[in-house]
Amino acid sequence: MSNQDISKQTRFYRKIHKWLAVPMFLVMFLIGVTGLLLGWKKQTALLPKTQKGTTEVSTEWLKIDSLVTVAKAYSRNMLKKADEIDRIDIRPQKGIAKIVFAQHFTELQLDCKTAEILSISTRKSDFIEKIHDGSIVDYFIKTSSDQFKLFYTSAASLSLILLSFSGFWLWYNPIRIKRRKQIS
Repeated sequence: MSNQDISKQTRFYRKIHKWLAVPMFLVMFLIGVTGLLLGWKKQTALLPKTQKGTTEVSTEWLKIDSLVTVAKAYSRNMLKKADEIDRIDIRPQKGIAKIVFAQHFTELQLDCKTAEILSISTRKSDFIEKIHDGSIVDYFIKTSSDQFKLFYTSAASLSLILLSFSGFWLWYNPIRIKRRKQIS
């Protein structure tokens, strides 16, 4: 391959890089900022502090059904929000259950022995995670199969792969040309 061919190839990669980087700038910026925030979520106020229940002995705990009943009632009656539960995170070493709702970003921390609500918090990290992976659009328009998330993550990933590939050749081809000129 001649230096002229390498230069031509480099111009081609520069065009790809430019035309991909400009429209994907906002997406990459959002992914970078939200990724940084998610990496620091435990060290910041983005994730509610885990409380401690009255006992770590699981034989003394109430059944999950009882905790679910308390959480759903609280969401409906006190928060005036939907009561559909997304997930329950049991922390055996703390004796608590973290209950996160599907249609809002509220987290309740319940004592596994008494079902007392120890903490009511907004999970800011869940909101940021939805921005990070694109599922925030699906959340607001209520799609059933994460259509936007799949499009967003596929487009962002493929763009990043192509930007990395073209960026490498934009860096390496001038080195190749310089070496070839030194040899000849």
